[in-house]
Amino acid sequence: MFLNELKRGQDAVVEHIPEGPLRHQLMRFGIAQGSRITCYVKLPFGPVVLRHGGQEIAIGKALARQMLVNPVIAALAA
Repeated sequence: MFLNELKRGQDAVVEHIPEGPLRHQLMRFGIAQGSRITCYVKLPFGPVVLRHGGQEIAIGKALARQMLVNPVIAALAA
């Protein structure tokens, strides 16, 4: 599923980040393939705000449609 499809509060593991500036910027924040993230806020016509390692990062909606994630099932998260 794509990042923009996550629901608020849902955890996921990053599966793919497209090549380019987004990938480099997220790597600076410690987010890469295999990182676990949380959808902190999802604005209807705006960005998706991720939470990772105590920081919040806003990803524009167009870029969020390109980033693949794998949702973490609540029963397995414990």
